[in-house]
Amino acid sequence: MHLSYNMWCDREVAGKNLRYNAAKPYLRCDDSLWNDLLPAMADAGLNMVILDLGDGVQYASHPEIAVQNAWSVTRLKQELQKMRDLGLAPIPKLNFSTCHDAWLGQYARMVSTDIYYGVCRDLIAEVIDIFEAPRFFHLGMDEEIAYPHQQNFEYLVVRQYDLWWHDLNFYVEQVEKGGVRAWVWSDYVWHHAEEFYAKMPRSVLQSNWYYDLKFNRQVPEVKAYVELAAQGYDQVPTGSNYNTAGNFEKTVPYCLKNIAPERLLGFMQTVWRPTLEECRSRHLEAIAEVAKAKSSIT
Repeated sequence: MHLSYNMWCDREVAGKNLRYNAAKPYLRCDDSLWNDLLPAMADAGLNMVILDLGDGVQYASHPEIAVQNAWSVTRLKQELQKMRDLGLAPIPKLNFSTCHDAWLGQYARMVSTDIYYGVCRDLIAEVIDIFEAPRFFHLGMDEEIAYPHQQNFEYLVVRQYDLWWHDLNFYVEQVEKGGVRAWVWSDYVWHHAEEFYAKMPRSVLQSNWYYDLKFNRQVPEVKAYVELAAQGYDQVPTGSNYNTAGNFEKTVPYCLKNIAPERLLGFMQTVWRPTLEECRSRHLEAIAEVAKAKSSIT
């Protein structure tokens, strides 16, 4: 679920329909939908919610990041308790990929500087405290390339080689200092497999993702499920109804067949829509797909 949705393009682009991806100076999260989705997820048998926080919180350490109408820390804690009462474990997510860090505001233009590291350190520590030492902390780190993902950005940043790994390890270290397990998207492995398997810590939980319907093992995104397991990484495979309905229902049996049970911690469903009333049907569809997939294996 998204509290903030400022994780894509850093600006409006004249003549282009970026749908929801252009950053806005205000919060895009409707209470009415939020309040309906939580019990709907619980009723469908889900047990965890990864919450994309971004600039949707008035952080005590860096209140300057917050957008208009961002939640107070008090409000966030109340909602986290509401989740727990429904049997939904809340997991924080701050995406530090330069492709998805518009939420960092001015600090998105200071990547890999001392000021930047200080801000990231503060935010990770504060969020761990707010979430009361959650089981996991999702750091994002996906799609950090220039094209196509940043082609419309006003300020484009791509870390490569040792700098990318240095910063990833920095975030992981901050999370682990708080006694929490780091979690990332795995798509770096699609194009840098040898480097990934040599440098990615086995302690970091992986979410490879694939959103199509044809599970051809020669496709890098599909092959990664099998290879990550063979390399000893724990996984939470990820499906979506972003483009194609029914993907999640195919993701589950494929991964159950191809990933050893001891490496398979669960499954994640993504919607990639803001928590807005106009997106209600897409969110409910995603939940229904999880319920259907779950019923087919229990």
